[in-house]
Amino acid sequence: MGNITFNPAGPKKSANLSINADLLQKAKQLNINLSQTLEQHLAEIVRQAQRDQWLTENKGALEEYNRRIELRGTFSDGLRRF
Repeated sequence: MGNITFNPAGPKKSANLSINADLLQKAKQLNINLSQTLEQHLAEIVRQAQRDQWLTENKGALEEYNRRIELRGTFSDGLRRF
């Protein structure tokens, strides 16, 4: 599920955040781009949350599919040569 979950070319929007002062100071000393770093990590968190949500919403269908394959096999079971 490495799909892009947002429009990377979308407009930027200001946001007010609170962050540990010591951590902020260290990040600035290391020239870490806070906006870029937050965006990258937030995108990964959103991707994972969407994946988890999809799996939860589709759990029944996935279980039913696996049961059906276990009982009947796949359409190509008789065609495999390995």
